[in-house]
Amino acid sequence: MTENRSPDVLGSTAIATIATIAREVGVSAATVSKVLNGRSDVAAATRARVEASLERHRYRRRARRSSGEGQIELVFHEFGSDWALEIIRGVEAVAALPPVNLVLSQLGGARRPPQSWVDAVLARRPLGVLLVMCNLTDQQRRRFDRQSIPVVVIDNDSASAASVPAVGSNNWNGGLLATRHLLELGHRRIAIISGPQDVLCARARTAGFRCAHEEMGVPVAPDLVRFGNFHLDAGYTHGMQLLSRPDRPTAVFAGSDLQAMGVLRAARQLGLDVPGDVSVVGYDNLPVSAWIGPALTTVNQPLRDMAGTATQMLLDLARGVALPTSRIDLVAELMIRESTAPPST
Repeated sequence: MTENRSPDVLGSTAIATIATIAREVGVSAATVSKVLNGRSDVAAATRARVEASLERHRYRRRARRSSGEGQIELVFHEFGSDWALEIIRGVEAVAALPPVNLVLSQLGGARRPPQSWVDAVLARRPLGVLLVMCNLTDQQRRRFDRQSIPVVVIDNDSASAASVPAVGSNNWNGGLLATRHLLELGHRRIAIISGPQDVLCARARTAGFRCAHEEMGVPVAPDLVRFGNFHLDAGYTHGMQLLSRPDRPTAVFAGSDLQAMGVLRAARQLGLDVPGDVSVVGYDNLPVSAWIGPALTTVNQPLRDMAGTATQMLLDLARGVALPTSRIDLVAELMIRESTAPPST
């Protein structure tokens, strides 16, 4: 594509619109095309003026019709655990059918991507973008919308933005089921190590934990409510603190299987038996949870199904198919194994 031509996916009407925007801003059509394609060789002030004009005109690139070939950008806020692998496997199972290639990236723990990432993705012009535990800013979302690049979010706080298609699981109910199980076993001093406090799924699981206590008329001890990071280290650190207390809890609900494994290590280091001295419940039902000792009681979050459903939604949007709903929450189920039992006293 030479510099004096607009992108080949644009029809004559879109070319005229680009020309109109170029005249309004006082730049070349090629500059407008560069902004649309996320090119970095445009001055920030010029880019801002072009973006403002595109928004005023409600410019939207003509949707592409694809035979199935292309690529999907799969973006994690961070990866490196079995949790992320389950998501990847779920995406691959659906993406392999057209077939569609996957481009993996991660944001180093950030919940919003930097502008450099947005520019690079827009330049690649994928069929669509899957965001895992992260989301776009409103301005970034409009840029993808103008290029008719659909975005679907997996397991995040997108419930606050109805315009963004999202797939998750019922985290509140999962927290309720896990805590209700421990209360029904007879536990009355239960700790929770949830995920980051600024992540909706962690807050929802904590809300389910509190609701289960309210159902049974059992007060929640504020000092037993902890927020971790969903990883082993947080489970171990909080587990050591909680289980070293003279009034230690008789049960711990960890907001992820990895944190539960950290709690199990802390219990072993302190000479405590699981479930004899302390019961432990995890969340996610990662494959390894059934094989550790003791086998972990956990909430099954259908990660592969969530990822597969989100991928199908994305492919449908890329083909111009309207979605019947923008938000899907899959059912969470409790898997009772060996790490929970009635309290010893």
